Amino acid sequence: MRFLWKLYFRIIGWKISVQFPINTPKAVIIVAPHTCVDDLFIGLAARSILELKSLKFFGKQELFKGPGGFLLRYFGGHPVDRFSKKNMVDQAVDLFNIHSEFLLALSPEGTRKKVERLRTGFYFIAQKANVPIVMVAFDYANKEIRIEEPFYTSNDEAADFKKIINYFAPVQGKYPELSLSHLQTI
Repeated sequence: MRFLWKLYFRIIGWKISVQFPINTPKAVIIVAPHTCVDDLFIGLAARSILELKSLKFFGKQELFKGPGGFLLRYFGGHPVDRFSKKNMVDQAVDLFNIHSEFLLALSPEGTRKKVERLRTGFYFIAQKANVPIVMVAFDYANKEIRIEEPFYTSNDEAADFKKIINYFAPVQGKYPELSLSHLQTI
């Protein structure tokens, strides 16, 4: 599959500017801006090219029923129970605690639509599991995936979110009007 994903990247003209931090066996990876379904295929290609076998993404449990569930699992999907007594943060923390290597990719927007603020779940997962956050930008203007060095949450949540927004604000998604530049306050 890696060869096919590399070929896909070559055909669509994308590149990965930096290798994933090698000494990072556990992390919450936030990928933005998330403006279209094409992001899934860009992400799956990057996962394969970078050989990130422990990289997972969440999907609602219902999507994993039937034959499609096999494909979702094969590509790194992990079902979550949205109706569990345990919230999503706790379910994710449990996964970090039981695996020696676990990378969880999430969209900080939580949707492909324009948002007025970032979701906080990824932040609290990283904080509670004591794992770093790795910011990954899908820059459609330059057809490039950029990967930032990992960082841990601090005691200043507002400063951490400002750092995150400032990193993603100049990045243009496939649909620029849905990107995050409007959230930057500097």
